[in-house]
Amino acid sequence: MELLITGSTGFVGRNLLLKVVQNPRWSRIILPVRDPEKLQGQLQGEGLDVGGRLCICRVTGDLWEIPSNVRPDLVIHAAGLLFGSSKDAYFQTNVEGSIRLVTRLPRTTRVIVLSSLAAGGPTPISVVARGAQHQDTPVSFYGASKLTMERELRNRLGSRLLILRPPMVLGPRDTATVQLFQMVKGKVWIKPGFLPKHYSWIDVGDLSGAILKAAAMEEWPEATKFYLESEETITDGQLLSTAAAAIGSSGFALPLPQSVIRLASLAINAVPEWLDALPSMGTDRVRELLHRRWVCDGSLFADKFGWKADSTLNQSLRETAGWLKQQGKI
Repeated sequence: MELLITGSTGFVGRNLLLKVVQNPRWSRIILPVRDPEKLQGQLQGEGLDVGGRLCICRVTGDLWEIPSNVRPDLVIHAAGLLFGSSKDAYFQTNVEGSIRLVTRLPRTTRVIVLSSLAAGGPTPISVVARGAQHQDTPVSFYGASKLTMERELRNRLGSRLLILRPPMVLGPRDTATVQLFQMVKGKVWIKPGFLPKHYSWIDVGDLSGAILKAAAMEEWPEATKFYLESEETITDGQLLSTAAAAIGSSGFALPLPQSVIRLASLAINAVPEWLDALPSMGTDRVRELLHRRWVCDGSLFADKFGWKADSTLNQSLRETAGWLKQQGKI
């Protein structure tokens, strides 16, 4: 069985690859990346042999010009643009790039695509958690690009496509959490809005396990999309205090009016260097940040695939902090 993984130098894809190489099910693991040298360095840093079953090939941008002899049985599409400077940037990578990828695959190839809770949008008012039955209402260009990607791939692949929508993903090898840990090192932690915000989340190890659980199934249940989540719903205050505890820090959250956060995001978006340093504070992602509830219901996936998340927030953030310290990032 041949497996192709996109995004193997990124956060989720890299963690997923570390689990895949432990499974003899896959006789060949194809890794198309823009920077093969970067991937080889990461693999060597993890103590993995870059030869053997691994087949690394170079691609240009989002063109996905994979070798003609690559005919995977399954593709796990984990690549995508998480932080962008414009609507066009999100749609070019997440939509057009994904379409180019699937048009180069054999007609028998099945595809697991990693989408996002952002494609569905925040939890609808008057319900506890967003489920597959609720209307999709993305509030950001990022979320809209993921939803459009899902629809375009569904039109092309039909039952050969499985859509997974995780919420906030945490865990080791996530450089996006550097901002979080740097902030909680201080005594004052900025929190958008005066009321608590509620979130679903998932550890990257649990997410990787869920993806591979689905990858091992010969047939997938009939459903258009599946949410994934830890059963532990958290607040923004819990996220801050748990991250602080993970690095032995203490302080307090200072709520700021959401109007101040909006103005700050406009300033950050206007200066490329600031946006590179604080990508989660760009205007598009702040549209998501200002909503109070991002809670989803992952029970359908748990029931259909026999899967359950195991990690706690404390475990996940401690492992993340440990990895970031080893890398000299915090």
